[in-house]
Amino acid sequence: MGRYLLFTGIAMPFAVIQTGGKQVRVEPGQIIEVEKLAGDEGQAVELDEVLLISDENGLRHGHPLVEGAKVVGRVVAQKRGPKIIVFKYKPKVRYRKKTGHRQSLTRIAIEEIVG
Repeated sequence: MGRYLLFTGIAMPFAVIQTGGKQVRVEPGQIIEVEKLAGDEGQAVELDEVLLISDENGLRHGHPLVEGAKVVGRVVAQKRGPKIIVFKYKPKVRYRKKTGHRQSLTRIAIEEIVG
């Protein structure tokens, strides 16, 4: 999964965005899952916290964000992640506590990178 298609000589654009406290590398046509964002299925979403862009003009990075850059995508689904079991236990005291957590996620299809 390289940055460039060597057989055609066309540079594949990509960007590094920040959402939900995490950084994600995205390309047009890619589907990603991020922490829940507002929006219904089929609705367009703009991610404007772009840290880095690579396109035919070269590599640009921000301090900390690239000005005027955004990633446009479309919400594919609102769903929940897998259940994570949290089990607390203290030996010899008969203390046991079992809880679970499911993170709400948004699945986004990346359409274009505007820079």
